[in-house]
Amino acid sequence: MDHAEPDYLAVNRAAWTAANSSYTDAQAESSWTQAEIRWGIWRKPESEVRMLPDVAGLDVIELGCGTAYFSAWLRRRGARRAVGVDITPAQLETARRLDAKFGLGLELMEANAESVPLPDSSFDLAVSEYGASIWCDPELWIHEAARLLRPGGELVFLRNSTLSMLCMPDSGKAGVELQRPQLGMKRLDWTDDDPGVEFHLPHGELLRVLRRAGFQILDLLELCAGPDAVEHPVYNYVPLDWARRWPAEEIWRARKG
Repeated sequence: MDHAEPDYLAVNRAAWTAANSSYTDAQAESSWTQAEIRWGIWRKPESEVRMLPDVAGLDVIELGCGTAYFSAWLRRRGARRAVGVDITPAQLETARRLDAKFGLGLELMEANAESVPLPDSSFDLAVSEYGASIWCDPELWIHEAARLLRPGGELVFLRNSTLSMLCMPDSGKAGVELQRPQLGMKRLDWTDDDPGVEFHLPHGELLRVLRRAGFQILDLLELCAGPDAVEHPVYNYVPLDWARRWPAEEIWRARKG
């Protein structure tokens, strides 16, 4: 890891060390063992959203893996190799404990997803579900994903929707009025009870970042909460009623040229 790492890495590492102690370690095993891939806070099943390619035999990297449940799901679906990258030792320790228990053979690495110490063109698929997709600078991590992918490889990631971020106050839950300008939106520093630094580009700017990195956009799916959804016990910054009327999350799928 670079000695002069960006300031937000330390902030986010501390936030996720605390989160691992208070919540994510305790719930990680239930995520690892669930039968189907489910996306995001509202747990949309992959059988419904269909945003992943067939992963059988692929080499996969998860950028900002946390406790690596997504890597575990992909390994169970037949990925030949699954590598999880994260900056938080506590999260990786949880992932290693569960990998030892379930014997999936994940490769887990402490590294910044903006600068991964692995060779060019090593993977067929890069994924991020609320990992690098919101916690890293998109100008950096998306170009790094492109470097790591082989020609024809795919990048699939989930993040908060642009609309939800525009309606999110600095403290509290998303409401029905705009709270921040879209012009110039990129880095958001949260300073309330859950401090952290996130990155959210509007659609047009994110599309241009992807294209500059050499990606062709294949799909963009905006996700609303389904009729059977329940509010998340921890990540409840978007009210259920809000998420049933407007998309709170979005999944992007792109292919490297």
